[in-house]
Amino acid sequence: MQIVTLFPEMVEGFFKNSIMKRAVESKVVEYEIIDFRRYATDKHQSCDDVPYGGGAGMVIKCDPLAKALEELKASDKRVVFASPSGRRFTQQYAENLSKEQELVFICGHYEGIDQRLIDLYVDDEISIGDYVISSGEVSTLVIIDAVYRLLDGVISSESLQEESFHGNLLEYPQYTRPETYCSKDVPDVLLSGHHAKIGQWRLQKRLEKTLSHRPDLLETASLDANSRKILNTLKEHSAKGTVDDGCD
Repeated sequence: MQIVTLFPEMVEGFFKNSIMKRAVESKVVEYEIIDFRRYATDKHQSCDDVPYGGGAGMVIKCDPLAKALEELKASDKRVVFASPSGRRFTQQYAENLSKEQELVFICGHYEGIDQRLIDLYVDDEISIGDYVISSGEVSTLVIIDAVYRLLDGVISSESLQEESFHGNLLEYPQYTRPETYCSKDVPDVLLSGHHAKIGQWRLQKRLEKTLSHRPDLLETASLDANSRKILNTLKEHSAKGTVDDGCD
């Protein structure tokens, strides 16, 4: 992947820590950071200017960024630009991008980039949520993390199978030692060693949490007969104001 940015130091640290560091060291992930300020031609190396039509803030100019993209042959690659005006980012979107051999990421800043750059180069204008942040580097790294953790060898396939949004369900609650903390106990079923009951409990909790926090996901979730039975029971208990925490 190539990341085109005005602030390379904001991006570099991400690839030198934790899971991504190991992925880079094992060559599962390869990256290049391009500071497009070096393509600016004036003595101040300016890459932004005031917006036509007036208004607050500054807009990233065409020339420096375009020159960087041309050198990368970005027209032959899939180019991603994080923007609050883009399409909503989802796990399915991340899975789609993870199939690409090579991606170019443009990090916007200030009031954004000149629309002509988007028209000429960008394939995917992506929003990470219905809010605005100041740094395109931060939103770009969110997308990169979601995409590249899906590559074989970055995270174990087992870890990916039951995490949030797999199958359009949220993840079940997690617990570790000690068994009791602040008078709160780990659920007995997780201490039972009975894998079938643990699996059933975890499925119920995934459905329960999705129903409570993101019921919209259930509209497109692929549920088998067992899952639908559990979900219907949860809806009945919810309507009655009761909670069933067991997995008989």
